[in-house]
Amino acid sequence: MMNGRQTVRNARDLAEVLRTATRPVEIVIEGSVEGVPPLTLPEGVSLVGAGGGAALVFDGTDGVRLTRDNRVEGLRLETAPTARALLNDTSVSGFGTLELREVVTVGRVELLARDQVSSGHVLVTGLDIEAADARECRPRPEGYNVEVRQGAFTLYNQRSDSSAVITCELTGISAGREGAPVRGSGIFVSGTPGGGRVSGDRLHTGPVFSDGGIPAGTPDQITGGVFVVYASFGEVVNEGPVTTYGVNDMVLDLWGEVTTWTAHAPITSHGPSGIGFVNFGTIRRLTLRAPVETFGTGARGFNVYDGTVERAEFDRVVTHADAAVGIQLSKPIGDLIVHGGIETHGGSGDSLVKGEIVTLPAVPLSLKPGSRARRIRIDSGITARGAGVPVMEISGSIEEFAVNGPIRSAAARA
Repeated sequence: MMNGRQTVRNARDLAEVLRTATRPVEIVIEGSVEGVPPLTLPEGVSLVGAGGGAALVFDGTDGVRLTRDNRVEGLRLETAPTARALLNDTSVSGFGTLELREVVTVGRVELLARDQVSSGHVLVTGLDIEAADARECRPRPEGYNVEVRQGAFTLYNQRSDSSAVITCELTGISAGREGAPVRGSGIFVSGTPGGGRVSGDRLHTGPVFSDGGIPAGTPDQITGGVFVVYASFGEVVNEGPVTTYGVNDMVLDLWGEVTTWTAHAPITSHGPSGIGFVNFGTIRRLTLRAPVETFGTGARGFNVYDGTVERAEFDRVVTHADAAVGIQLSKPIGDLIVHGGIETHGGSGDSLVKGEIVTLPAVPLSLKPGSRARRIRIDSGITARGAGVPVMEISGSIEEFAVNGPIRSAAARA
C-alpha cells in the first residue's frame, strides 16, 4: 500500500502505483509516458507533471477517469480527438472536488453528473484543449426548437432531480487554434431544465476556436464557442478571442443566468447563421469591449430572443452578409449602448430563427413586436450598405433614443 509522493517514468510503473494507491497519493509523471491504457484515479489521488515535458499519451482510448477529490496538474494528456482525455466516474454518489490546473489535452474533457453522481465541485485553473471532437456526443440539451451539440469542454448535469447540484469555478479555459478549431461547441456548461443544476462564481475563457460541423440546411441544431446553457454564473469573462467557423455556430450564447458577461477580445463568426451573441437568458450587464463581426449569411451581431439584458454595451457591431441583422431585439431590455456604430453590408437572405429558416434583410437595428428598450444610444452612426436595406425597423418601443453620428443607407441614397 503506497501513500505520499511517487514518481513514475513508464506505463508499467504507473499502473502499479495506481493498483496499490489506496490512500491519498501524489503521482508525479516524469517525461513523456506513451502507450498508456485507460486509467482511473482512486479517491484522493493526484497526477502531477514534473516539468514542461510531462505527458501521458494514450492509444486513442479514453484517458484519465476521475473519481473523487482528484487533482491533475501540469500535465499533457493526449489521445484521439473524439476520445475523452479526462472524464469522471459516474458510479460514485458525489465527486467531491475535481481540480484541473495547467492541463493541456488532445481529446475531450467531459465531466458529467448522471447515474449516481448528485453533487460535486469542479475547479479549473488553466486548461488548454488543443484538439477535440464532440460532434457525436449525446444527449444534447433541447430548447427553442433546437438541440445544442456538446463541447470540447463539457460540464453537464444530466440528473432529473433538482437536488443534484454541481458547483464550479472555471478559469483559463481555451479550446482549438486559429484555423484548426475544435469540433462541436467549444466551452459548454449545462444543467437540466427542472432538474440538475450547475452554478459557479466564474467562467473565464482564453482563445476559443470552434466549428460545430453542422450540415448546411440543418435548422434544429446549434453550437456555441462559449455556451452557458441551463446554468448560472456570477461572471463570465472572455479574455481571448472567440471565433466560430461553421453553420449555426453561435459565438457566445446564453440560455441560463449570468450577472455580468464581459469580452475583452474580438467576437467573430464565419459561418451561416452564426450569431455573435445570442440571448435567451438573463444578464444584468453585458459588456463587449472589442468588435463583434460576422461574415456568414444570416449571422446577426446581437440578438435578444428571450429573457432580458439590463444593460448591454458594445464596442462595435459589423456584419458582412445577406440577412445578417446588426442588432435585433425581440424582448424588453434596459439600456443598449454601441460606441463604434453598427454597420451591415448585406441584403436580404435566409437566417435561422428559433429553429426555422426565415428571410430577413440585413437591417442594422431591428426591434420586433413585443420588444422594448429603456434607452438606446448609438455612437459613430448607423450604416446599411446593402441595396434596399433600411437602417432601422422599429416595431417595438424605445423610451430614449439617440444616434450620435451619420445615418447612412443604400436605400436612402437610391
